[in-house]
Amino acid sequence: MNEHRERRLWTRWRRAARTAVAAAASVGITVLALGFTAGAATAGVSSADQGTPNASLAAGPVSRVAAGNLHTCVIRTDGALWCWGNNFYGQLGDGTSTDRTAPVRIGDATTWARVDASISTTCAVRTDGTLWCWGQNRHGQLGTGTTPYQATAPVQVGTATTWASVTTGYAHTCATRTDGTLWCWGSSSDGQLGLGIRDYRATPTQVGTATTWTGVTAGYVHTCAVRADGTLWCWGENGYGQVGGGLGFQTTPLQVGTGTTWARVETSIDSSCATRTDGSLWCWGNNGSGQLGDGTTTHRSAPTRVGSATTWTDSLATSYHACTLRTDGSLWCWGDNSFGQLGDGTTTHRSTPAQVALPG
Repeated sequence: MNEHRERRLWTRWRRAARTAVAAAASVGITVLALGFTAGAATAGVSSADQGTPNASLAAGPVSRVAAGNLHTCVIRTDGALWCWGNNFYGQLGDGTSTDRTAPVRIGDATTWARVDASISTTCAVRTDGTLWCWGQNRHGQLGTGTTPYQATAPVQVGTATTWASVTTGYAHTCATRTDGTLWCWGSSSDGQLGLGIRDYRATPTQVGTATTWTGVTAGYVHTCAVRADGTLWCWGENGYGQVGGGLGFQTTPLQVGTGTTWARVETSIDSSCATRTDGSLWCWGNNGSGQLGDGTTTHRSAPTRVGSATTWTDSLATSYHACTLRTDGSLWCWGDNSFGQLGDGTTTHRSTPAQVALPG
């Protein structure tokens, strides 16, 4: 699969997945949006679990959802991990490369805590602080120290037991540890690892020396993260200003403005959105479809406020549209609406937020 086609897949994934995740959150499902050493171990996948769809998932409550390009994974409240969909690269983690049209349990562990999925890679953190990845590994994005083509079952990333969160991009992965450090690996073709290089790393490599990182999100080929002091930082490909300052690629973290009240950030293919502690929402980068929500189609290289509301609780940026939640539980979307993805009953593009009328 060439990079051009994978970029189109990323676009399609972000277009569909983020809306699905936002909708899930709006009806009470907790969503993770939305991220090395020798001797990596492989998660146990029992023969009874491999490739065995189980309808019991429908009866069990779900605590986490991760929507990849053509696959989905969830963590139930009992800590079990289930995945389904496309499995060409083994991104489901069931030990095969067979597509699944119904959920299949991944191993027998009941300690999964967080999960994130991209085009063809999946990573997850367990309650014991270990980190596991599987799927495509052409660019070293599994973090196992080697670059075999793929891994069809979860492979432990090093031996550390202090991983807190993980995010996966097109061909790179980043994660935070409980000590506040930030680590990235995989492709850095446009500096998206934040290491000052345009190469790749096949094992987690610390980004700078800061120990105050609280959250990170990997876009297509750029990355953004928030620190405990409320500052916002971005790096990587910057053709539309999506790293929040200037143009061209940025190979090390660049502070976005001087604000110290940033709470959460979300990246897409070539734009970014973030919320502040006052509940305001800000977006920047590509705005060709009005996906920045500022009432224009003008690209922005610095955060631009979306309306005047102070009740935004999350930012779910996509390729060409965005969806976010407010504190009253209402869901709002804007941007490209060619396929009705804004959920407003039309196919009219919107450059400002429009509320989605959910049934029930």
